Amino acid sequence: MTHLEHALEERDCASPSREWPASPLDAAQRAFELLTAPPKPLTFDGGRIDCLPDRPIAVDRLRRLLIDDATPRTVRDAVWRELVTLARSGDPAWVLAVVGLAIPGLRRRAGRLAFGWHGETADLDAELLAGFLDRLSTIDLDGANICSRLIDAGARAVRRARNSVRDNDVIRVQEAWGPPPRPWGHPDWVLTRALTAAVIDPEECLLISATRLDDVPLTVVADRLGVTVDLAASWRRDGERRLVAAIRSGDLDWVALSPAG
Repeated sequence: MTHLEHALEERDCASPSREWPASPLDAAQRAFELLTAPPKPLTFDGGRIDCLPDRPIAVDRLRRLLIDDATPRTVRDAVWRELVTLARSGDPAWVLAVVGLAIPGLRRRAGRLAFGWHGETADLDAELLAGFLDRLSTIDLDGANICSRLIDAGARAVRRARNSVRDNDVIRVQEAWGPPPRPWGHPDWVLTRALTAAVIDPEECLLISATRLDDVPLTVVADRLGVTVDLAASWRRDGERRLVAAIRSGDLDWVALSPAG
């Protein structure tokens, strides 16, 4: 019996009258709680990572370690590399665990993405999780900030869904952001529109803005992002390619009324 099957069995036996949450994020949190339930909670092998206790660590305890400010970023990334590898192994319990471990960040991003949305927030949350999970199978594990990049992928899925609605939330960017009348095509505003429309990632926006507009050396920005210069150059190149295509196609003329979070 897998951890997932065991957790569901525990749920049925321990609280048969408890309804499953309707909210996708609440449901993900409930699934995570089931994975941590005794007598056999899902555990992570701390011995795989330097600076972690050399013993099995229950995943709820692991989540507290990952969000603790005292935990170095390098340790967080090392843990997330192992977690993504486990999730890709085919065990659904680890897929649920990875989502549950990211719930604090997913909830924060969901709150920002819901700004100005008049529909069901559950729809946005479902898009957030879908984008997160889609990226899980392809994300580059050599880079830093793995969890943040997974959440960013979910956020892009939400923005694409919002932009596709084209209802009353969709307005001209001049009204949404209020840039100065001239020049409304200033590079800073072009980047703002591209970020809002999910054409580029926050990291790509920083790379393009800092190195192209402010003449900051690429090595400095790469160090700030915690990645190699080669990877930073690759991110910038990919972002610029999508940015040029979006400008030429006119995709940046309209954006949803939402913060670029």
